[in-house]
Amino acid sequence: MTVSVGNLRTLVLNADMQPLSWAPLSVWNWRDAFVAVIQNRVIQVKTYDDVLVRSVNEAFEVPAVVALKRYRKRKRVAFTRYNLFVRDQFTCQYCGERLASKDLTFDHVVPKSRGGRSSWTNIVASCQKHNLMKANRTPREAGMRLIRKPFEPSPFELDALARTSAMTEADLHRTWMDFLYWDSELEG
Repeated sequence: MTVSVGNLRTLVLNADMQPLSWAPLSVWNWRDAFVAVIQNRVIQVKTYDDVLVRSVNEAFEVPAVVALKRYRKRKRVAFTRYNLFVRDQFTCQYCGERLASKDLTFDHVVPKSRGGRSSWTNIVASCQKHNLMKANRTPREAGMRLIRKPFEPSPFELDALARTSAMTEADLHRTWMDFLYWDSELEG
């Protein structure tokens, strides 16, 4: 039986068999992973069950998990909206409420109009209510306190925070589980 490949994705592991990144989780489109396997740029670790792609003469399994051949060390974390929310654990840094990313905004601790920069050390996740309440002032001027001072996370710190964020079943394929939760408690 052949299953449609649809929008299958492939988990990408570093050479140490850990995800290349957790924030966001390192995945490729299955086609890109398939080409990398064929070109011998990665190692195919696991394939999808009962999923095949066909050429005129052959049938190929679709990679579910691949690993890089050489270890790739990440030196810095990209300064993106998503990574900022992961760093702040999807929590308003003024009131502590955990929210979906669509309900969060970001706030310049020192407002841009007053020389504040758009950087890891000057922006925090905020709910809309507290962002409006703070307005064009510093937290001190607005009578507000930050839960945690903003900081630039290392790749290791951001990945550790991302691992604690709940991922939905739709985000993770069952074939990936052996590679994602190494430190989870085993069922007895």
